[in-house]
Amino acid sequence: MSSATSRLRYTIVAIAFHWLIALGVLLLICIGLAMTNLGLAPMRQFQLYQLHKSIGITVLILSLLRLIWRFGHRPPPLPAAMPRLEQRAASATHGVLYGLIIGMPLTGWAMVSASKYNIPTVLYGLVPWPHLPVFATLPNKAAVEAVLKQVHEYGAWVLIALLVLHVGAALRHHFALRDDTLWQMLPVVSRPTVHQSESIR
Repeated sequence: MSSATSRLRYTIVAIAFHWLIALGVLLLICIGLAMTNLGLAPMRQFQLYQLHKSIGITVLILSLLRLIWRFGHRPPPLPAAMPRLEQRAASATHGVLYGLIIGMPLTGWAMVSASKYNIPTVLYGLVPWPHLPVFATLPNKAAVEAVLKQVHEYGAWVLIALLVLHVGAALRHHFALRDDTLWQMLPVVSRPTVHQSESIR
């Protein structure tokens, strides 16, 4: 890949972070919906809760690492033809997505820490994970846990809505506008054939 081409794409590390986090978030949504809506047996539900917590902490760690990486590596520019208002909307959406992808595991971790049942978290059944000290020692755990549960649930629906918007926008750029926006984050080197040659700059 030439240096000119690499400047039009995210780094390999950023791409890896993006798709690993995307997979983790998708799994979290599916598991979250399953364990709260399918009426599973208690043991199966417990196993899913443990897996949900494990993936959530993994997503939190990956997201923080990705954020640190981004501070030192500028992302490629948005398409020059994109209207200024749309650029601002895209930047705002990315900011809110970052906030939710980091905030959701944090609220989940806080909720587990504030639970009166004090169930330990063992990541993937192997690594003990501590409770957040502040929430683990609250005198009114039940009330705090209830609030955190509402925040976590509503946040999940907002995250789902933003992800649908994010994916829809990426597909619009790729198939309707035919620019490089999606290609910049795809784990491939060659430019997809749907892009027009004049988009190379």
